[in-house]
Amino acid sequence: MTQSLLELAKELTLAFVESGRLSSEDMRDTLRKTHATLVALQAQEASGTATDIPEAETAPVSWRKSITKHAVTCLECGASFKQLSVRHLRLHDLDGWSYRAKYGIPRSQPLASRDTTARRREVVQQTRPWEKAPTFQGTKAHNGPAAPDTQEPAAAASTAPKQPRKKTPQKKTARKKTVPA
Repeated sequence: MTQSLLELAKELTLAFVESGRLSSEDMRDTLRKTHATLVALQAQEASGTATDIPEAETAPVSWRKSITKHAVTCLECGASFKQLSVRHLRLHDLDGWSYRAKYGIPRSQPLASRDTTARRREVVQQTRPWEKAPTFQGTKAHNGPAAPDTQEPAAAASTAPKQPRKKTPQKKTARKKTVPA
């Protein structure tokens, strides 16, 4: 081999990290496992025997450890994503509710990485979508615009745009027509 096994294991692990399938926190363990597998494969090749390499039994992962800063790991298949999508969960015949129930994840816990959740929170705070909702607009029009805190109440009332008065419908009365004789 032109490359050492350690260099080969390093390149394979970096490819996993760059593709987004592996978080940077899990890189060291993956590097060790990949190197051990490559050493075992090299030993098999040298001896000329083809024996199966026993798969290491992985302990069940806590749901808290599956959600990291940059990725969330699917507890069903072990794949890493920025967010567990409905499409991916459907591959396992699950939805968000059943996935959470199966692994004991609280309903309020997003199935996304912490960075993704924080970014969404920032966007919502900047755009303030609740102010654009029709119910908010109706309440604002009904109660009038909010007065600025720096002005006195009397000054704020004089600068506020006046609402047009509603006209009450007037009764139509029949006029007597005078007929010229």
